[in-house]
Amino acid sequence: MQGAAPVVLAFPAKGTTFVAAMSAFLNISYTFIGQIMLPSFIAEMKEPKDFYKSLWAVTIAEVAVFSIFGAVVYACTGNQYVTPLAFASISSDSAKKMAFTLMVPTLIFLGVLYSCVSARFIFFRLFEGTRHKDTHTITGWLSWAGILAGTWSAAFLVAETIPFFSDLLSIMSSLFDSFFGFIFWGVAYMRIQVIRETKRLNATRSVGGWIGYIFSWILIGIGLFFLGPGTYASIQSLLLNYKNGNTRSPFSCADNGL
Repeated sequence: MQGAAPVVLAFPAKGTTFVAAMSAFLNISYTFIGQIMLPSFIAEMKEPKDFYKSLWAVTIAEVAVFSIFGAVVYACTGNQYVTPLAFASISSDSAKKMAFTLMVPTLIFLGVLYSCVSARFIFFRLFEGTRHKDTHTITGWLSWAGILAGTWSAAFLVAETIPFFSDLLSIMSSLFDSFFGFIFWGVAYMRIQVIRETKRLNATRSVGGWIGYIFSWILIGIGLFFLGPGTYASIQSLLLNYKNGNTRSPFSCADNGL
C-alpha cells in the first residue's frame, strides 16, 4: 500500500474538541456494550446463575478480537484513512457486491435479534397473566406481528432522520448504553444486596459488600456521564455535520450504492 507513513497517536491530536473526542469514544464503546440482551437471556435460562460462564467467555473473546484487530490495523494504517481499508482496496464492482453479500446476513441478524428482544419485552408486558402469552391465539400472533412491524418502522424512521452513521451510533450509545451498560447493573447489584441483607437480621456488610457498592456507584457515575455529556456531544456533532454539509438531508433517498 502506497502513501504517507501512518500517523499513530496514543492520545487525541492537539486541537481535538470535546465533541469530536466524545463522539469517537461513544462510537467505540457502542461496539463493546451489548448487555441490553442479557436480562432477557438470563430470564429464560434453566439455571440463570450459570449465565456468568458464557458472559466471561464472550467478553474475553470480544475484547481480545476487537482490541487486537483494531490495534494492528491502526498501527499499520494510522488515522489518515476514514473508509474501511478492506473495502476501499477493492477495485472490482463484482468483488464489492460479493463483499456486501457476506455483510448483509450479519446486518439482518443483528436487526432481527434486537427487534425480537424489544418486541418480546413489549409483548410480555402487554399480555402478562393472559392466555395470549403462552398459547397460540389469533390475538397473540397479530399483536406479535404488529409489535415487530412497529419496531422496524421506528428503526427506519430513526435511521432516516439521522442520516449520518457515526452520529447515530453516538446517540444510541449515550441514550441507551448509558442505562443498559452501566446504570442498570449498578442499581441491580445494590437492590439485590439490600434484599439479601434484610433476610439476615443484624447482619453487617462485609468488605466485599462495600467494594461492590463502591463499584456499583462508579458504574452509575459512568452511565450518567454517558447520558449527560455524551448526549450533548452527540447532538452537537450531528448539528455540526448538518451545518457543514457533511450529511444528506433526512428522507432524501439519495443514491448511496456502489
